[in-house]
Amino acid sequence: LVVRNPMIEKPNKDGKPPTIEYQEEEILDTVYGAVVRQCYSMYKLFNGTFGRAMEVGGVELLIQKLEKFFYRYLQTLHLQSCDLLDVFGGISFFPLDKMTYLKIQSFVNRVEESLSLIKYTAFLYNDQLIWSGLEQDDMRILYKYLTTSLFPRHSEPELAGRDSPLRPEVAGNLLHYGRFLTGPTNLKDPEAKFRFPKIFVSTEDGYEELHLIVYKVKKKVISSVELTRDFCEQLDGLVGPQLTLLASDICEQFTINRRISGPEKEPQFKFIYFNHMNLAEKSTIHMRKTASVCLTSVHPDLMKILGDINCDFARVDEDEEIIVKAMTDYWVVGKKSDQRELYVILNQKNANLIEVNEEVKRLCATQFNNIFFLD
Repeated sequence: LVVRNPMIEKPNKDGKPPTIEYQEEEILDTVYGAVVRQCYSMYKLFNGTFGRAMEVGGVELLIQKLEKFFYRYLQTLHLQSCDLLDVFGGISFFPLDKMTYLKIQSFVNRVEESLSLIKYTAFLYNDQLIWSGLEQDDMRILYKYLTTSLFPRHSEPELAGRDSPLRPEVAGNLLHYGRFLTGPTNLKDPEAKFRFPKIFVSTEDGYEELHLIVYKVKKKVISSVELTRDFCEQLDGLVGPQLTLLASDICEQFTINRRISGPEKEPQFKFIYFNHMNLAEKSTIHMRKTASVCLTSVHPDLMKILGDINCDFARVDEDEEIIVKAMTDYWVVGKKSDQRELYVILNQKNANLIEVNEEVKRLCATQFNNIFFLD
């Protein structure tokens, strides 16, 4: 990947041509290194490894596959908005109470038992992961594809409780709101095409080729054999009504979570949290992250400081804390503790080091009270 360094033209006296100064510190290698690895992972998800293409059809086939894939994929990359979240490549998890989580687990088990073609299942709500049976690295890249590419293309109002105005399908005497995001758009259409995208997931001794079925709201299942109308109708009949009821339960939980977190006023601090063990990621800095746009609520200079702190953390294995006072009077704090990283941006002009430290402790106590951060 080649990216151009930003530059500044400084005018010279005596009519000489302007001096060009390259801003070499502006571009973070870790961010763009992560983007290159992401590109390969995305290619591998839909095409298998480069080696596989070489075995089947030599260099010519590999060139064709690369051209076909990257011609479309590179148009979705917005390098100017890549940042620390691309380095982490994390997953946003949906916080659930134990009872609802058990209902979902039992639902997933029932679906996999009833439809033996289903190999792995993942369950998402509101772009957040609740349950996954996939290997972590596969889920990581699949999550990226679903939340930044597939879901935004099919966006519609989420099912908001049982009185939602979405157009229901009647199944038996239960109303349900399900549909396929991959494969047939309408099951009742006699001309419907039952083609699903193929994906490659890791196994102990290599990888296996499966079909990706995405069924909303919001359900994703992956299956490994030819998929017929009969199978899709079975899946629709089994999953649709159950999922509609579950979505309603989760929505109630979502409302409770928002009530607990309090009114949405502008807080004194913003943060990014990442856990390397389970890839859990949480950010109050990013307002929206889709394939076309990434909106952050802080200045790019502050995002760059976060990237620099992350680079410092990567150089050492020990836990540590870094506090930086930015030129704009913001304070930036990075904490690395036991495979977890927390980055906080504080807007407190006249605060001193001790006050900033106390504020971060308070944040850890309220937002991360069940997570141990070393002092």
